[in-house]
Amino acid sequence: MTLLEFRDVHVTYTGSRGRIPAVRGVDLTVEAGTTLGIAGESGCGKSTLAMAVLRLLPKTAEVTGEILLDGEDLLAMGWGRLRAVRWTGASIVFQGAMHSLNAVQRIGRQVAEPMLVHDKGLSAAAAAKRAEGLLERVGLPASRARSYPHELSGGQRQRVMIAMALACDPDLIIADEATTALDVMVQAQVLQLISGLVSERGVGLVMISHDLSVLSSVCDTAAVMYAGRVVEQGPAREVFAQARHPYSAALGAAFPVIGDPASRRNPGGLAGDPPDPARLPEGCSFRPRCAVAVERCGEAAPELLHIGGARSSACFVAQEGEPVVIG
Repeated sequence: MTLLEFRDVHVTYTGSRGRIPAVRGVDLTVEAGTTLGIAGESGCGKSTLAMAVLRLLPKTAEVTGEILLDGEDLLAMGWGRLRAVRWTGASIVFQGAMHSLNAVQRIGRQVAEPMLVHDKGLSAAAAAKRAEGLLERVGLPASRARSYPHELSGGQRQRVMIAMALACDPDLIIADEATTALDVMVQAQVLQLISGLVSERGVGLVMISHDLSVLSSVCDTAAVMYAGRVVEQGPAREVFAQARHPYSAALGAAFPVIGDPASRRNPGGLAGDPPDPARLPEGCSFRPRCAVAVERCGEAAPELLHIGGARSSACFVAQEGEPVVIG
């Protein structure tokens, strides 16, 4: 069953430099009980797309297209209906737990707050008890409900954010860099927790990360974004092991391979910088940095097209069946 669907979603910011496209024509789906991973460099539009789901973007952002949750367009909802959907239909784990938590409120109160907002018949005592249960569910002792955010480690604060996301039993969870800045052991524990929630409760999960190893190990499908567009999509392990877009291949080559001394000494890389969204190049946005670009790439932007199996790529070379291996 399709839980979340993006249909031709565009996000444009208006500022002193005029109208700046941040997300351009994204079409994606998330099935119930599955995980979609979104990868790409900083500034490619990943977090903007995530924030657009629950309309958390600033007033300077204009969002067009459709974002359907259980068939209902989130972008067309009135504020009353949207408020009812937040936390109960979909929730989000923000990137910076320390900055997302209220520094002067105890953890238990913050976890209980969504419950009290959405269940008017729930007493404060019952909400506090449920908050303690959620903390235990994410691997924290119930006594931590009396702690303040600064008294917790980074991993513990991230677990609190996950507990808050689960407070109202949502159908969809968005995790925006949920394991960023965590050490390897804590990261593994958080990922195991998130994966267990998807399989046990059948929720849909959108996971945003720079770490391709995280996405390939946790996600069912993956979408790679560049300059606001999805340039490759397919089964996560296939996308990162056998990329069919030169940008995806370059991302994969930037990670050293365990057991390969050569890759540790000379990890791959990508020359140049991401394009200025206010001055996108003609044709394919990736062309100035691409090692396999052809003349056609400067004439028109390739569409994201099916290239076999469950794979799609926005690359003329890949669509013609040619290899796109970098390095």
